[in-house]
Amino acid sequence: MIPVFDGHNDFLQRAVAAGHEAGQLWTEGDGTGHMDLPRLRAGGMVGGFFAMWVPDAETGDVAELLRQKENPPFDLPLPPKVACDQALPLAFAQASALFALERTGTLSVCRSAAEIRAAMDAGRIAAILHMEGAEPLADLDALHLWHAMGLRSMGFVWSRPTAYGHGVPFAFPSSPDRGEGLTDRGKALVRECNALRIIIDLSHLNEKGCDDVARLTDAPLVATHSGAHAICESSRNLTDRQLRRIADTGGVVGLNFNTGFLAPDGRREQFRGFDILLRHLDHMLAILGEDGVALGSDFDGAVMPADLSDAAALPRLTDAMLAHGYGRELVEKIAWRNWLSLVERSWGG
Repeated sequence: MIPVFDGHNDFLQRAVAAGHEAGQLWTEGDGTGHMDLPRLRAGGMVGGFFAMWVPDAETGDVAELLRQKENPPFDLPLPPKVACDQALPLAFAQASALFALERTGTLSVCRSAAEIRAAMDAGRIAAILHMEGAEPLADLDALHLWHAMGLRSMGFVWSRPTAYGHGVPFAFPSSPDRGEGLTDRGKALVRECNALRIIIDLSHLNEKGCDDVARLTDAPLVATHSGAHAICESSRNLTDRQLRRIADTGGVVGLNFNTGFLAPDGRREQFRGFDILLRHLDHMLAILGEDGVALGSDFDGAVMPADLSDAAALPRLTDAMLAHGYGRELVEKIAWRNWLSLVERSWGG
């Protein structure tokens, strides 16, 4: 079985919702969601980026929003900002949940590439603490506190504005060139993340914000869970120009499994087979090269393809890559080696 290191999952929301049963949810599973320890073992997943994410302050008519997203074309308004004092307790709860999983002895929160390798060698899940949207970040001093706790990767925005930048709205068909670039606080955050060697995630950030990061950063550019805009014209996907800019820095893009960001018609339907994922991978490989493409599932945060319904199904994807003509060395790069290389270059050793 080819190991998989994943660029993005939202399991921590499920863990918080489970409360005192979170440990059992993790170690035994309950048949819901996309991942738990038994399914990770079955699918060969050895680690990944575990995201802290804060839901919208005002959800509105959720059923209507979902209906629109399932019937392209659509262009949904950006949700309002979420205040730091609202976001912080939720982020703390999710970080606490991850450290509670570590106490089961089955997972390690990793702060270096060496710790990732040690966890993999010991058969523990190697977890990177990731912040998806900087709402819990009151200021740059708080960034240092989060770093001391283990934060090693962050996106400045989810798909709404923050004090640091502007996310893309959920829209199809749409360019990611929506809204202004980073704020002054966002530009300062780039520099501080570089100083602490925290990975900056471009996923969800609009095109001008991505350009600002590219101008300011001294690290490889990264998008943990995105797709190719040339295949699926979602606002959430990366244009060829953006992919080339990431390639120029030796960066990495993890392919998102969300059907709405994969299907050429933008529909969030559970299509069968792997042809669409392989089209995205082919396109990304042509621009980023063999060292720049990885996986970023969005497990527990999105609608998955029918044949990739949870983490246990990951061998079907790697088998499809092999059958498509990718050699084993390339499949291993995409499945796990490119993320580990990126971490080594971003964090050092």
